[in-house]
Amino acid sequence: MEINFRKYQGAGNDFILLDDRGGTLVDKLDRPTIARLCDRHFGIGADGLMLLRQADAEYDFEMVYFNADGGRSTMCGNGGRCIVRFAADLGIDREVYKFLAVDGPHEATVTPAGEVSLEMNDVTEIRELDGDLVLDTGSPHYLKFVDDLDDVDVVTNGRTIRQSPLFREAGINVNFVRETPEGLELATYERGVENETLACGTGVTAAVVGHLHRRGGTTDGPFRIKVRAKGGNLSVTGERYGTQYRHLRLIGPAELVFEGTFTI
Repeated sequence: MEINFRKYQGAGNDFILLDDRGGTLVDKLDRPTIARLCDRHFGIGADGLMLLRQADAEYDFEMVYFNADGGRSTMCGNGGRCIVRFAADLGIDREVYKFLAVDGPHEATVTPAGEVSLEMNDVTEIRELDGDLVLDTGSPHYLKFVDDLDDVDVVTNGRTIRQSPLFREAGINVNFVRETPEGLELATYERGVENETLACGTGVTAAVVGHLHRRGGTTDGPFRIKVRAKGGNLSVTGERYGTQYRHLRLIGPAELVFEGTFTI
């Protein structure tokens, strides 16, 4: 069976996108096949694979996301932005896109500058653990704030935290964050990829929330913070009310890289 695909990237986070509105692909793509397609030496190469599927009438589509290891995963922020761009390229034309993901409904828009702005879930709980922070932005994240990202072995240190007894079974994404006068810099080790990725949308969102939490004080109200990942620049907007972070939006590029076919 020959299948058409398109590959997209958002700040260096890259994904294989498949149109499954006909409902014929999900049962044909088992875990080993997805892992092989995402392999950078023997496949197309990607941080994950997504299916755009038909959804209930109130939604424009459903996003089904698989990690590079072939397993189903929680929400992917950059993936969500890329699948909106994919939907637009397929001719699904909306001022506001409404789609369903594993963590619930999302809305997104394409900005006048051509970026994709994606609504993320509210954050209402932040845990402190040995001086670091743990929170969920659709996927679980561990935040370690550092003085210099160049001094961090992201893979070794990230894997040590991810494979620690507390997180080994469910997994967690590990983010190393540097605070700068201009905003934040971020490096991420992603579960499911089990390696460093050039960007992570839910990780960027988590880093911004963690940064504001660390600042404390009377900083309630709207915010916009820039984040520089290794693969590009993103920003997060939202509103803070005490320990509640609402109306979060992840904003950044989402671009077609190439398209082709593969056979299974």
